Amino acid sequence: MVRMESLTQGCTGIRWQVIYVLFYYLCSSVSGQIHYSIVEEMRKDSVIANIADDLGFDDKQLSSRKLRIVSRAAEKYFYLDLNNGNLFIKDRIDRETLCGTEVLCFLTFDAVVENPFNNFKIKVEIQDINDNSPQFYHNTITFEIIELTSPGARFALQRAEDPDIGSNSVQTYKLSDNQYFTLTENIRIDGSKYPELVLEKPLDREKQDIHRLILTALDGGNPIRSGTTLLKVTVIDANDNAPTFIPNMYKVNLKENISVNSTVIMLNATDNDEGVNAQITYSFIKTSGNIHHTGIFSINPNTGEIRINGNLDIEETKNYELSVQAKDGGGLVAHCTVLVEVIDVNDNAPEISITSLSSPIPEDSAPGTMIALIEINDQDSGDNADVHCQILEDVPFNLLSSDNYYRLVLSGTIDREKTSSYNITIIATDRGSPPLSSTRVLRLDISDVNDNPPTFSKSSYMAYVPENNLPGASIFSIQASDPDTGDNAKIIYSISNTITETPSVTSYLSINIETGVLYAQRSFDYEQNKEFIIEVTASDTGSPSLSSNVTLFINIVDQNDNAPKILYPTPDTGGSVVFEMVPFVSEPGSLITKVVAVDADSGHNSWLSYHFIQVSDQKHFVISERTGEIRTSRIFNEKDLLNYKVVVMVKDNGNPILSATATLSLIIADDFQQVVPKLSNKLKDEETQNNLQLYLVVGLALISLLFIITVMVAIISKCKQPKPLPAFSSLATNLYPPIDPRTFSMYSDGSLPLPYSYNMCVALDPADGDFSYMNPSRNVLVENLIDADNTEQGTQFPKETCPSAEQGPNIKE
Repeated sequence: MVRMESLTQGCTGIRWQVIYVLFYYLCSSVSGQIHYSIVEEMRKDSVIANIADDLGFDDKQLSSRKLRIVSRAAEKYFYLDLNNGNLFIKDRIDRETLCGTEVLCFLTFDAVVENPFNNFKIKVEIQDINDNSPQFYHNTITFEIIELTSPGARFALQRAEDPDIGSNSVQTYKLSDNQYFTLTENIRIDGSKYPELVLEKPLDREKQDIHRLILTALDGGNPIRSGTTLLKVTVIDANDNAPTFIPNMYKVNLKENISVNSTVIMLNATDNDEGVNAQITYSFIKTSGNIHHTGIFSINPNTGEIRINGNLDIEETKNYELSVQAKDGGGLVAHCTVLVEVIDVNDNAPEISITSLSSPIPEDSAPGTMIALIEINDQDSGDNADVHCQILEDVPFNLLSSDNYYRLVLSGTIDREKTSSYNITIIATDRGSPPLSSTRVLRLDISDVNDNPPTFSKSSYMAYVPENNLPGASIFSIQASDPDTGDNAKIIYSISNTITETPSVTSYLSINIETGVLYAQRSFDYEQNKEFIIEVTASDTGSPSLSSNVTLFINIVDQNDNAPKILYPTPDTGGSVVFEMVPFVSEPGSLITKVVAVDADSGHNSWLSYHFIQVSDQKHFVISERTGEIRTSRIFNEKDLLNYKVVVMVKDNGNPILSATATLSLIIADDFQQVVPKLSNKLKDEETQNNLQLYLVVGLALISLLFIITVMVAIISKCKQPKPLPAFSSLATNLYPPIDPRTFSMYSDGSLPLPYSYNMCVALDPADGDFSYMNPSRNVLVENLIDADNTEQGTQFPKETCPSAEQGPNIKE
């Protein structure tokens, strides 16, 4: 495809510039490169080609595959439209600025795509157009020619410079019309043309001492461009030999690390004249833009020695062309060219650039996943630019080479819980001597996925909770851990199952879903529930959610909250004393009775001990602390009491100690009939004493009430006339109430049962100890009987009437 565009510009006169734009596309399966050719000076935003079509990509894939241009130099001049794949001119391209006098000028860049990764070499050749005119460095060139110079003498002239190449460079020279001089061209070894002035006729200083000629340089472009300079020829006397260089072109190779002030070359021009005409002076003449004006080189005007004044850098300039002039004392000159080629040394370390990086990456990424795209660039050349990259650490990543790119790919599995991030050190080393290297550290973060369920530190937990706890109090804390992060590590606790037989465990227990703290909903009672077995589930909030279970055993610890309960003597006696008969002839150690008690608590709290806390005469009886058995400790005498009141305390081993008491009345007698009259009298006395205590309490209360009323009446009397106090009748008291008819029903069948039972009547006079056997009679009033029905105890005595004393004989004790 050929595009032709004509631009017309007006300056002084009419200047035509025709730009031929040649574009062609070449795709070589052997080289793997795409080759485009354009001309310089193309307008901005001009379309070069459609890279997407040439690479075989669909326009819809350009954005997803991240098609882009990667180059240090080409990005300044080209840009890519991802909508259609067209490659555009970004900025003005000047071939002479880019490549100088090089025959071929290329801009090379990479077209990189991802998913999957690939890169294509794009090579754009910049074709030269005739956009530069030939130009002489000096507007006026002065010559001095001896008038005796013979016709045919040649005088080397400075050539014109044209940055264009090929046919667009300087092709020919023209000299203005005159009768003394003609122009010829000298072609040197490198193909460059140098004009030479040829004397056609002898000069005559007396006729004309100065000759002014116009030298014109023409290129071969279309249209032809030209440049001119003024030749001023001064005619002098008698210096008829010009200096000469043998050869007229020198080539020197210099390493770019050559020391400053080192000698580059020693030039030597010869002149066959003598004296002043043979004294040669050396100097640089400017012939191109990359020569001595930079101050890199200097020449000794007397010796012709060229030295280096600055540092060379092949990355900036690969070669230099030095034009040297040798001028003798008579004004004759000779020219030579010194070509300096810079040899590369390994003075540039490789440069590592990260063009793309995916961080963080999920920990479940598959091996082969591309992590980063790395570009390696070394400004040196040859082996000095041959770079090898590697990873220093032992990490699950590899580098895959593709030309001057490296792909960092995942080579194994990664686990964020083991390593949350990687610092990957990439070292790039060239093959120079000595080799140079550079490093780049990539930090790669690993993102979490929910691949770890919550875990408990134990397979089961045991908690001990005392009974009678406060409702709502925390009783245990269970913790699970999750090595994941974020929502994947946030744990929710719940009671998932109850293994205990208690039907409503949730009414007893609850759990904080965030902290795992277990709370008691109500007080525990060890006597009802000794153990709870529940299953706690810890679930994370990841997606999908993972969970684990643990069994929690909650043991209720017993507290001493139950006092001992006395089973015998039975507590259901209505406060009456229980009697036990002790034979008078009992031997020491004889079992009298046994106090039986139980405690609903357990362990130490249920260990019971038995003690006397009150006994009429402690020397006659002992009690076993462990069994509660009451035994005699000695033989009874006639003088001993017949009735002993014993108070037994049963206490547990808890903290605080709880206790219960039982009162026994131990009656010393061989026969029941011996002790009945005395017991009756004693019971009356005890009841009378109890009634007196009650009357005293009631009387004290009434006196206190009377005092309060008196005070109130005294206060009210200020407003009203006091009224006489009401008379209180005396309290009638019965100091001798009849004996409780249930008294004798309390005789229990203990360890010493009575062998006989009798129906009898007892004298009401306590001093009378006689009793008589009577025939039954129904003339005695019921109120005079000692015992009556006792439905509470389940024991009944037959109701009998007692005859008068005259009806039967009396039997004395």
